[in-house]
Amino acid sequence: MKQFYHVDAKSFADAASYFTSSKGNVTVMAGGTDLIGEIRDRVIEKNIIAPLQPDLIVNLKTIPNADFVTESGGALKMGALATLHAIETSSSVQKDFPLLAQAAHATATYQIRIMGTIAGNLCQDVRCWYYRNKLFTCLRKGGSTCYATAGQNSRMHSIFGGPAGCYATNQSDMACALLALNASIVTTQRTIPIASFYQSNGLGTVLKPGEIVTEVDVPAIAANTTQAYTKYQGYKSHGFGLVKVASALTMSGSTVTAAAIALGGVAPTPIRATAAEKAITGQTANDTNANAAAAAAMATAVPMTQNKWKVVVTQTLIARAISPTA
Repeated sequence: MKQFYHVDAKSFADAASYFTSSKGNVTVMAGGTDLIGEIRDRVIEKNIIAPLQPDLIVNLKTIPNADFVTESGGALKMGALATLHAIETSSSVQKDFPLLAQAAHATATYQIRIMGTIAGNLCQDVRCWYYRNKLFTCLRKGGSTCYATAGQNSRMHSIFGGPAGCYATNQSDMACALLALNASIVTTQRTIPIASFYQSNGLGTVLKPGEIVTEVDVPAIAANTTQAYTKYQGYKSHGFGLVKVASALTMSGSTVTAAAIALGGVAPTPIRATAAEKAITGQTANDTNANAAAAAAMATAVPMTQNKWKVVVTQTLIARAISPTA
């Protein structure tokens, strides 16, 4: 591991100031569960997103009162340093935003959830093994080749294409859930709708150098909205979600009047299953209509050589999220 300096931030403004006052490459650390592993394994060396291993790490955990989880007027606000464990165990989240509680609980292991933060989960890097291996200078790290296209692409790669040639998939459970709930990301500079938080080419977030996530806001949920989060992962007890589905269906009796269905682990960014949303809206939520909507969502899937199974699994999970009898 390369030597680096470490400072404790007193505020988000203080943390941001290091990007202009310090020489060398600066990065921030929240829970650190992803960053430290990347530094140790020299993953982000020669990375087009973070061109060098960090010379200075700014610790955000010392910023006071940045780990809140509060609900007011039906809307939810979560500080950037709110841990996944705090979110999954919050009584207000469990009651009014069960989708978020389920997604937080589904993330990794208990040991990770008590350290990992909402902001860190949103900003985590991809898990493609070619990208994570320091021996491969892949397209994402400034090379000219996505090795997954002709190599091992069975688990952590897209079934909806690879913008800019990179087929690595976004692995944030919370991003998938927040996309279904139309959340917004508040930073030191602006407020960004979650749908616009990730670059369309899949190469990370839209955060500018020195811009830091401070808060995540979720609007009030419409009455009679059912929420669900489900994922398929390699291990029952833990693991990165190979396929994730988050749904929020507003109901009038048994009829779906509005639908938000988000997918994770199947594309370079979290995506809305708009075809499924359109197909189920105005329809009775039953097995037949759920299966039809799920099939519509998969109509544009273009799996790689080894991950065709993801199409079947994704379609099954969408149908389960929609059907009341699943």
